Amino acid sequence: MKGYVTKRSRRNSGPFFIKKNSKMRITIVGLGLIGGSMAKDLRKSGFATELIGVDTNEAHAAKALELGLVDRISSLEEGVSQTDLVLIAIPVDKTLAVLPEILDRIESGTTVADMGSTKKALVDSVASHKRRKNYVAAHPMSGTENSGPAAALEDLFRGKIAIVCDQENSGPQHIALIEKMFQNLGMDIAYMTSDEQDHSTAFVSHLPHAAAFALANAVQAKEDRSIIFDLASGGFRSTVRLAKSAGSMWHPIFQQNRRYVVEALNVYIKHLKEFRDCMKEEDDERMWELIENANRIRNILAGETPHLVKNEETITKLYTR
Repeated sequence: MKGYVTKRSRRNSGPFFIKKNSKMRITIVGLGLIGGSMAKDLRKSGFATELIGVDTNEAHAAKALELGLVDRISSLEEGVSQTDLVLIAIPVDKTLAVLPEILDRIESGTTVADMGSTKKALVDSVASHKRRKNYVAAHPMSGTENSGPAAALEDLFRGKIAIVCDQENSGPQHIALIEKMFQNLGMDIAYMTSDEQDHSTAFVSHLPHAAAFALANAVQAKEDRSIIFDLASGGFRSTVRLAKSAGSMWHPIFQQNRRYVVEALNVYIKHLKEFRDCMKEEDDERMWELIENANRIRNILAGETPHLVKNEETITKLYTR
């Protein structure tokens, strides 16, 4: 894979200042795992002073209100008016449809950000929108296989990486606000183009999910699968865990990023075949080498990635309304 993280240009940073004791009204569109977890932590950190929820699923909306994730439920039209920040946390196909409508309805100072796992199709769809500068394409790299408001967790994002895409196309005050939000969630921030984001996440996020779906289908295809499931240990359960992820979320991700997911799958299949052939041909020495090489991932994951560029500024300056 090519190098993909670029540092935010200092020319995007202007004299933007935090207004102490200011109010921050946040509207969250989509009250599932991501939206609900963000609501929990943005309230806990004091970043949000009022949280408005928007969800087309009435049961989800009612549950989010019951759990105290949001202060009130609103329609999309009302929810995105007179608010400081709109966070979109719905499946990427739904985001593709609703983002232009949200940008049509917001006030001039409102910041809009989506939390989806694919970016190129989305940013292209609003490239010429009159409110494009208000929009920040973002992706917090965290989640679980569970969904719905009840799945929301505190500290889901802490210590994880948030990706900000095509920052030069967003207004500096809007970038600064999203940076401050991610910092409140305890996240590090990486900067890249939307195309590079899609390419990178195809390997580290989309491929593992595709592999888990395939593994679950492979095991379920066994005639004596009941015995296999009786014997399933922690290793199998942790490997196949991602296969429990909702199709409503992952089907559109694969659709929008099919080019790079196919590339990632081809690389993965190549390595699967190599491992299979070692066993088939009884090439035990080569099989040992493949295992030893794979074990190097332990040290890579234990250390800090050299590609991550953190924001070294000690003060994040931003406008708030």
